[in-house]
Amino acid sequence: MAVPYTRIFYVCLFGLFFKTVIGGALRKPIDVPFHRNYVPTWAAEHIKYLNGGNEVQLYLDKYSGTGFQSKGTYLFGHFSMQMKLVPGDSAGTVTAFYLSSTNSEHDEIDFEFLGNRTGQPYILQTNVFTGGKGDREQRIYLWFDPTKDYHSYSVLWNMYQIVFFVDDVPIRVFKNSKDLGVRYPFNQPMKIYNSLWNADDWATRGGLEKTDWSKAPFVASYRSFHIDGCEASVEAKYCATQGMRWWDQKEFQDLDGPQYRSLSWVRQKYTIYNYCTDRSRYSVMPPECHRDHDV
Repeated sequence: MAVPYTRIFYVCLFGLFFKTVIGGALRKPIDVPFHRNYVPTWAAEHIKYLNGGNEVQLYLDKYSGTGFQSKGTYLFGHFSMQMKLVPGDSAGTVTAFYLSSTNSEHDEIDFEFLGNRTGQPYILQTNVFTGGKGDREQRIYLWFDPTKDYHSYSVLWNMYQIVFFVDDVPIRVFKNSKDLGVRYPFNQPMKIYNSLWNADDWATRGGLEKTDWSKAPFVASYRSFHIDGCEASVEAKYCATQGMRWWDQKEFQDLDGPQYRSLSWVRQKYTIYNYCTDRSRYSVMPPECHRDHDV
């Protein structure tokens, strides 16, 4: 289903109204150069540095994609990135921003932007892995064209909830539901990863649309490399300042009323897939879905 950006721009005003009135406002990230907090992970020659390292461009061609990761490892915090996605025909490509631990039963918090043919909208897929188990995909359209300008994508992660934000609008919540038997990421520090890569075996229409290499190189841009998290060693089981940081405070332990209304707005107008309602995969709805306001 195509959703022209020119149509959904006007609906966006409703969501932006909510953004101006929410409580528990997130701390504004401080813009710092790439090398302050990040290093290339692979194919460093496919990363271009601009404006003294305050902006980087990732290049994907038929030989390689590329990626970068945080120098530190973190247990809770607010993690954000400003991104401008691959313009034009981006089918088959995936631009990613995610947190992940490094052990076999890993935890992971994902933003994945799935490219599309020219004129068709990007799909934003989110997922949460706990103890090595994922299969919690949700997919939405965005209410703007993410290739025209930079937009902010962020994760708030504390002992109580994980919240995915797009320009400070909450698009998904994953609550700590250990009392329901659902594992929650709380004792495995994670690094932050960003990448651009070819995934034309699944990314666009289930792999039916292949990457058009005549359009290469594909370019995604990143900036604002501030990290606001509790830095911990890979072996750490708790944050040394647990309960003392701004994201631990009461106003960040749940969404407020206007934020829940914004979340409902995204659910009703832009959600195109939700694992909670996929009866072909889950004959019984996963226990966290009601608590997370997914249905």
